[in-house]
Amino acid sequence: MNLELKGKVALIAGASQGLGYAVALALAQEGAQVAICSRDAERINKAAQRIQQATQATVMAKAVDVTHPEKINQWITEVVKQWNTIHICITNTSGPASMPFMETNDENWQNAFNLTLMSAVRLSYAVIPFMQKQRWGRIIHICSASVKNPISNLIFSNSIRAAVVALGKTQANELAADGILVNSVLPDWTKTERVKELLEAHAKHQKMTTEEVYMTREAAIPLQRIANPEEIADPVVFLASERASFITGTTITIDGGETKVPF
Repeated sequence: MNLELKGKVALIAGASQGLGYAVALALAQEGAQVAICSRDAERINKAAQRIQQATQATVMAKAVDVTHPEKINQWITEVVKQWNTIHICITNTSGPASMPFMETNDENWQNAFNLTLMSAVRLSYAVIPFMQKQRWGRIIHICSASVKNPISNLIFSNSIRAAVVALGKTQANELAADGILVNSVLPDWTKTERVKELLEAHAKHQKMTTEEVYMTREAAIPLQRIANPEEIADPVVFLASERASFITGTTITIDGGETKVPF
């Protein structure tokens, strides 16, 4: 299947590792030109080198803190200066802090809100005018299956990522006439550094070994295993492609069948 992504300009936030990196690599493998960012300059430059070596694609890397709107706008300006437009925007961030609800405070909530929701809002603001001009665009919000299956101690992710999903649905309705498709992807437990940290913390709290926690977690998934990042990236790439031309305003859960609700 030809996804018709060759030459498309794709912007991927939070791409130095984990799901963001996997999506950037998969898009580059399909012939897209990719612009990637993370807060850590050394990590994002190394990620760009790995992608270039693996795909021979053109990769533009920049250290960007997506909690600062001026940094986002500067990044977009540089990408457009190099490639004249942006076709695909993948909003993605590291997970907000983990803690029980009664240990949170206003500052924690504001930080999580700024990181998780407002980064998606601001990235959208920045790229939509270019997509409207060419009457073609894809915005994909990488959220979390915790929107449907809340995870203990992840109060910020559980609640604020639900707002990102609602944002995407509203954007899809408003932007369809401009040829811009907007969807959200809800990955569950995946082999990333973030998940490793969460499971190790859970093991310590429950006085279990890390291996026991992994086995318990995998046993709850019908497919009996935790996903590889590539298994999340591939559906994202499809949604970004011309082949997904009639899919917008939807939420796709990628969790090995764990979610119990049928929609």
